[in-house]
Amino acid sequence: MSGYAVAHLDEIGELTDGRCPWQPVRHHFGIQAFGINAWTGRDVGDRIIAEHDESDETNEELYLVHRGRAVFELDGERRDAPAGTLVFARPGVKRSAFAEEPDTTIVAVGGVAGKAYRPDGWELWAPFRPLYEAGEYAAAADRAREATEANPQYAEPLYNLACCESLAGRTTDAIAHLRRAIDRGEWLRPLAREDSDFDPIRNEPAFTELVGRA
Repeated sequence: MSGYAVAHLDEIGELTDGRCPWQPVRHHFGIQAFGINAWTGRDVGDRIIAEHDESDETNEELYLVHRGRAVFELDGERRDAPAGTLVFARPGVKRSAFAEEPDTTIVAVGGVAGKAYRPDGWELWAPFRPLYEAGEYAAAADRAREATEANPQYAEPLYNLACCESLAGRTTDAIAHLRRAIDRGEWLRPLAREDSDFDPIRNEPAFTELVGRA
């Protein structure tokens, strides 16, 4: 196996969850040390970076305007950002970015200072999250299963798949995927114990044996 990989950004397939499309750069290369993705606003005025402040995740984030032109809002201050501009934001800074030109792309890199990065595979689950939020649990499970099982190194997509299967009445599948998720991430065991998504299967002996009683 080679110790390096090369790809043009346009070669990385896009994903979307109903907002601006993005390219899962970290997942494409299998990067384990830091998070990196590219987000694109197709039309002028599109919000490329959702408003957030990283106060919970405490990520430091660096943004590079790869092409086009953006405007960043940083703690209420607007900053013009043509192609080539770098913007760094520490945790607690409220940030957002909008396209000022069509097809503006921003590359975002992030990580928590002093803490080892743990890839969780959120990129894979994000396209299916709108179905979950709409209460279409069976559809979410059907659409997500192939992508999730093809990437078993990520615990959280397996956990989310189990949640949808529980809510869709697929008890056996839910417990099987939850077991695989916990095998890859022990921190998910206490989370499942309290998660209301598992209320439909909470009294199943296999579930109780897997997570214990609350």
